[in-house]
Amino acid sequence: MTGLFDLTGKRAIITGSTRGIGRAIAEAMIAAGARVVITSEDSGDTARVAAELGHPGIAADVARVADLEELVDFAVGQLGGIDILVCNAGITGQPGPFASLELDDYDRVMAVNLRSQVVLCNLALPHIASAGGGAVVLMGSISAQRGNGAINAYALSKAGVSQLARNLAVEWGPNNIRVNAIAPGFIATSLSKPLLANQAFMARRMAMTPLRRPGKPEEVAGAAVFLASPAGAFTTGQTITVDGGTVVTDGS
Repeated sequence: MTGLFDLTGKRAIITGSTRGIGRAIAEAMIAAGARVVITSEDSGDTARVAAELGHPGIAADVARVADLEELVDFAVGQLGGIDILVCNAGITGQPGPFASLELDDYDRVMAVNLRSQVVLCNLALPHIASAGGGAVVLMGSISAQRGNGAINAYALSKAGVSQLARNLAVEWGPNNIRVNAIAPGFIATSLSKPLLANQAFMARRMAMTPLRRPGKPEEVAGAAVFLASPAGAFTTGQTITVDGGTVVTDGS
């Protein structure tokens, strides 16, 4: 892969990169020439995937500041610097309306989905700036673009991710750093298997999706490569929606 989508020699951290969308992003960036630090909170999964992909790995719970500090130090030590940061790790939390919200669960969702991205960006962006600039990709969701009755804390955290991308784009643009978010729709991953097997849910959800199918992890990964590569060099502060048209349809 050369030219506009070439990442040869670029050095990347990708959180939540042992499965699903995160692993697809890691594989796509490696195929484009990047060197990648694999990380998740599970040490066994991290070691296995790092070995499979042939790139360094370190376990980190993104809700713990000390783990994020260790992750950045590890990446700088292993790769010699950082050019790309992908904040992909996230959790859904307990479903239900705000009226039944458990504050401990709310705090955990916010810590993993939003606070961790703020902290990790604060730690990594100075390194990216010292390298001459680069790109940050934050993982949002289409849940942040419409009302939700069941995943309220998750949707709220993802709305914050889009605003974080805008704020950091303004703050770090003069340092030649681009910051964007991706908002995936319904993506077929191991975590979505129960929903994929639910015929009633799938019929309803696909009727709300103009392309009439769930997305694939590699289709989200393609957007991440675009945002991190020369092809996305004049794109910053944006949330790129990858959802098969779900948020624009009237259900026809």
